[in-house]
Amino acid sequence: MTASTQPSNDGAMSQRLLLQMPIELRWRDLDSFDHVNNASFLTYLEEARIRWFNSLGEGWLTDSTMPLLASVHINYRAPIPYPATIRVELFAERVGNTSLTLGHRILGDDDRLHADGHTVMVWIDRIGNRPAPLPAMIRAAVTHG
Repeated sequence: MTASTQPSNDGAMSQRLLLQMPIELRWRDLDSFDHVNNASFLTYLEEARIRWFNSLGEGWLTDSTMPLLASVHINYRAPIPYPATIRVELFAERVGNTSLTLGHRILGDDDRLHADGHTVMVWIDRIGNRPAPLPAMIRAAVTHG
């Protein structure tokens, strides 16, 4: 484990890039002000999270446990004009016993920051809807790469 990925006592870690994903804007993403609607930003973040989870292979989603989105925090820094290709970046920020905090940024072609923030994913037992331990493969992916 390198210093840049070693969790602290509270599970926090320096940001470690997990994924960079380009997304070409769609016409339907726009609002009446001719820029990307704020709700579309959340869709871009969801697409990046699912792409990252799927890149890990099987094991992040099982018959007995699953992740739920517990919270989303987003800072809208600048509007995104159309047409454009943006880049979503995901970072590991904190690893808990049953949760994972992912930092995110949405950047333009020119590296302009359009949004940043974080999401908290909590793993639960599908039957009892109770918190479940973070899968070992998720913990390994965010701490070892």
